[in-house]
Amino acid sequence: MKRALKIIGIIIAILIVLLIALPFFVDVNLFKPQIQSELSSALGRQVNVGNLKLSILSGSVSADDLSISDDPAFSTQPFVKAKSLDVGVELMPLIFSKTLNVTELTITDPQVALLRNNAGKWNFSSLGNKPAPEANSSGRPTEAGKESNAAAAPQSKEPRPSTTEKAAHPANKGETAPPKAPAESPSSNPNLSVGKLMVKNGTLSVGNISTHEKPQVYSDANINVQNFSFNSNFPFTLTTNLPGGGSAKLDGTAGPIDASDASLTPLQAKIAVNNLDVAASGFVPPDSGIAGNVDFNGNVKSNGHQADADGAGNISKLKVSPKGSPAPKPVDLKFNTTYELQKQTGVATADVTVGKALAKLTGNYDVQPTGIVLNMKLAADNMPVDDLQTLLPALGVTLPSGSHLEGGTLTANFTIVGPADKLVINGPVQLANTKLAGFDLGSKFSAISALAGAKTGQDTTIQNFSTDAHVSPQGIQTQNVNLNVPAVGLITGNGTISPQNALNYQLNAKLGAAGSVVGGLTQMAGLGNKGAAIPFSIEGTTSDPKFVPNIKGMLGSQFAPTANGQNPANIVNGITGLFGKKKKPQ
Repeated sequence: MKRALKIIGIIIAILIVLLIALPFFVDVNLFKPQIQSELSSALGRQVNVGNLKLSILSGSVSADDLSISDDPAFSTQPFVKAKSLDVGVELMPLIFSKTLNVTELTITDPQVALLRNNAGKWNFSSLGNKPAPEANSSGRPTEAGKESNAAAAPQSKEPRPSTTEKAAHPANKGETAPPKAPAESPSSNPNLSVGKLMVKNGTLSVGNISTHEKPQVYSDANINVQNFSFNSNFPFTLTTNLPGGGSAKLDGTAGPIDASDASLTPLQAKIAVNNLDVAASGFVPPDSGIAGNVDFNGNVKSNGHQADADGAGNISKLKVSPKGSPAPKPVDLKFNTTYELQKQTGVATADVTVGKALAKLTGNYDVQPTGIVLNMKLAADNMPVDDLQTLLPALGVTLPSGSHLEGGTLTANFTIVGPADKLVINGPVQLANTKLAGFDLGSKFSAISALAGAKTGQDTTIQNFSTDAHVSPQGIQTQNVNLNVPAVGLITGNGTISPQNALNYQLNAKLGAAGSVVGGLTQMAGLGNKGAAIPFSIEGTTSDPKFVPNIKGMLGSQFAPTANGQNPANIVNGITGLFGKKKKPQ
């Protein structure tokens, strides 16, 4: 028994020694030309690998580095440059017959440059394509093309047939020669399959060769592909850190690889995005003012020409204006989009929800080298103002200092067109039955204590406010303003708000009936109980508006002397009292 154990121990020791020594006897660098040739042929790009080493224990051949050339139409720099390449092989054929059978490929620490041109073509679109032989104007291969084909073709060891043998060939007697096997066309996929393909700790940079913008960088990218083949679909998982922060995961299937354009390969996958920083990501222009952190889960399905995607998520700390500030509450989003890959255009629908406030967004978009161009419509019916109040900072809307909206509803129908950083928004907006708490509009017209006990209080009740709005990078224009404040009257007119929130409004106040605050003022001014339209301006800023009477407008229009003996001086003195001005002596 001891003898048998001793023999077994000796055998095991010999095997260990052989495993340790075998790599020194098998020079795997002999296979480097074959590996480079097969990878170059499969990818349609020049592939170079460094010094090869054999690991018996892991059953793999590793290379110190890897380089894959780019499409020359895009760059002369490498498309992929990696720290190492590990090739899993079948050991027995390699050791005894020096046959290389690849079972696994692992690329470690690759740097991948993804580039796109203005036509929407990617530099990886031509991966797997085999360039056709050069041809002259007659369509026949040139001498250079013939030499290239001859160099690529295996050399036969059999002697060439003599002239007599050629004459005896059936094809020379008019007989039909056996059909030749069809040559692989330049657009056909290579016959390459790998049981497992992995990319570890990759860095992907995405840019446009026609712009000078800084490329977006995806770090710590890891890809796991099972049963990879150019000619069939295969499961894959991709995880990566996103530009500017956050992470993403795709889990699904892809393939077969499109033989003419790898970017048009069919795909279906689940996608999860966590904490995407919109402003830092580079997905929107820096000066657009759009910001926020996005989380969403969805599905994407592409047939290689058209991609459909849907999902749901939320945006926290949303900001959509350069002068805005992050919203205190998140915005929920449900979306659906169809995108034409070659045209780079799409249609989309989305439900945007804040609390109980719901707005529907529909329209199309165009992805251009300089950014996304939108042509959308937003419909919002009777949204609760209390929920929308939290969005005002994100929209860059500034209310008078110390005030806020309470209660009521908002209805809006907007068109949204133009580049994402220069959007133009048009359409009607209406507020109904709300209150501007903390802002006393009546006090802007006169000292409340002088109005025979009539007061509006510290809040302004708004029965209705409507206007046609035009929002652009140049500011906000509001036409057909119609503001009904029961304690004051009806205010109409037009005005603008600059990007710096400066006000320039020309308005008319149709004073209320007797007994109201403004009605009392009309009596004091000698206007009777019928009310009158008083022209005035609003200057200052949205946080500190200044109400200024238009004296010239008053005297030049409806406040001229009348047959019943109204005194313009009394009128003017009374009206200036509306704005806290001192009356002129009689």
